[in-house]
Amino acid sequence: RNRDAIAAVLARELPTSGLVLELASGSGEHIVHFAQRFPALTWQPSDPDPAARASVAAWSGDAGCANLCPPLDIDAAADWPVQRADALLCIKMTHISPWASTLGLLSGAARLLGKGAPLIIYGPFLKSDIETAPSNIAFDRTLRDRDPAFGLRAVEDVDTAAQERGLVRTALHPMP
Repeated sequence: RNRDAIAAVLARELPTSGLVLELASGSGEHIVHFAQRFPALTWQPSDPDPAARASVAAWSGDAGCANLCPPLDIDAAADWPVQRADALLCIKMTHISPWASTLGLLSGAARLLGKGAPLIIYGPFLKSDIETAPSNIAFDRTLRDRDPAFGLRAVEDVDTAAQERGLVRTALHPMP
């Protein structure tokens, strides 16, 4: 449902060529869509879950995109078997993983990305100067009931952790 809205932001934020590493690729539906939409970029999916990597491989095989690499086993909170990327994309991971995963995402981005290369994070967030919708508050409660380490993250907390790693937020795009 959200792939075209995300792609519109990616069109503004991504480089025109290079390698885009996606962390937590999930089923693979998003990355296949993006590989088709941005054929000048090489797309590297990853996920720590073997079932997710199998799904990504199946979606990739069906799509037949030459610019889509086989999925890697990467846990955002651990060491990554990647040395560099021209962009880093992470969709809907920060709220359904422990805070350590978000910190790992930020540390990995600081290590892999060159000056000006984008780290793009998509998902629901809390922001101190914006009233949170009751549905997002309920969603956060459901996540924390399932696992106390999960839950919506505050943009300000992510910004602080990013700054501690030498990263700076340059944009915040409202999304449907």
